[in-house]
Amino acid sequence: MAQTIITNHIVKPSSPTPLASKIHKLSILDQMLSPIYIPFIFLYENNQSASQQEISKRLRQSLSETLTIFYPIAGTLVQNLHVDCDDTGAEFVEARVHAPLSHFTQNPNYEELVKQFSPTVDGTETRNLSVKISFFECGGFAVGVFLSHKLADGSSAAAFVRAWGETCRGEASGIIHPSRGQTHLSVHPSFDMALHFPPSQSPRPLLYLGVPREKITTRSLVFDKEKVERIRKLEASRSEVKDPTRVEAVSALLWRSFVAAHKKAGTGTTSFPAVHAVNLRPRVGLLDRTFGNCIVAVAAVLSSDEDEDVVSRLRAAIRGVGDDFINGVMNDEKLQRMLYEFGDIFRKPGSCCFSSWVRFGLYEVDFSWGKPARVCTGFPYMNLVLLMDAPAGDGIEAWINVSDERFFQMLQSNCDKLLGEDVMAT
Repeated sequence: MAQTIITNHIVKPSSPTPLASKIHKLSILDQMLSPIYIPFIFLYENNQSASQQEISKRLRQSLSETLTIFYPIAGTLVQNLHVDCDDTGAEFVEARVHAPLSHFTQNPNYEELVKQFSPTVDGTETRNLSVKISFFECGGFAVGVFLSHKLADGSSAAAFVRAWGETCRGEASGIIHPSRGQTHLSVHPSFDMALHFPPSQSPRPLLYLGVPREKITTRSLVFDKEKVERIRKLEASRSEVKDPTRVEAVSALLWRSFVAAHKKAGTGTTSFPAVHAVNLRPRVGLLDRTFGNCIVAVAAVLSSDEDEDVVSRLRAAIRGVGDDFINGVMNDEKLQRMLYEFGDIFRKPGSCCFSSWVRFGLYEVDFSWGKPARVCTGFPYMNLVLLMDAPAGDGIEAWINVSDERFFQMLQSNCDKLLGEDVMAT
């Protein structure tokens, strides 16, 4: 699909960062992550028929104002220790796509989406944030946001984009830098994560998973509200847990489908651990607005028995993240051992890794021209499942990384079999 780059800008904060805020220390949870980017791709129909010039101007101006509040994003990462909040800014690319928006919303192909809507200008990797605005022939547009995972987890990245949307809509008027006053944003970020999880003095990433070289196919399954409720009832009937959450139930169903697909494909895999990301903020008394990485991953040891009580195992693993676990996270030696064990599990061919971005409000990101028709995301890791809100209603969409299209079709078929009807795939 052809596209034309229109312009390339560097957007800096609207106000300089004060000297007192020039150094943003990374927490040990920031340090442990690989240097990858969190990708968000928002697709908008632009029903108000705003001009490209108006959209571009307002997005750039509001991004500049938002970076004043989220000032570490506009800085420079120094080794793996801290961010120099030097107002270097974010990359802002504009492009024209020679196709209608419907080409991407009706049958979204993640590989094509990333190729089209991620910034491709040389030097992208040197900045914490890169944004690409792509205009379609029909008048719609896409906003691609690529934010460094060294600075933010999914929750913080989503909070930043929501704040940008508020600013662009004019609902965050009177923005003032945090060190000089209050902002009118509904999300006022706090940057004290390193006080709660002090950094290691090691400059190297503590958990370097790297980016796998093998080809990965990313597809999505959409479970509407009614299907999610059916999945909850199905998993409750198999479990000692009679009130599984939506995320627990969908995770369990997808794990069973992964196991069945491996068996059908004859991969020879015999170990199928389920790994789930856990948000530590409520467990250590931090507010949701605390910016940074505040997640750990836990593994439920599972057999290859598709009738196993997966929900009970997942819930026990997640609820096992208590004081002892958290104290271990803040100890270099214990953390290194924990991460070594996790890395070993993560790399197993049969591991199934889940991360929930449900209720992150991504479908509420309105830059003034309506809510997104689709939101897409993903990471380049095999057997990773990102759960997020579905495009409509209270359903869940699962973005799934597998080896190839054939394996995905087997996984989808297994979901259909368990539910007794088709699941919508995209």
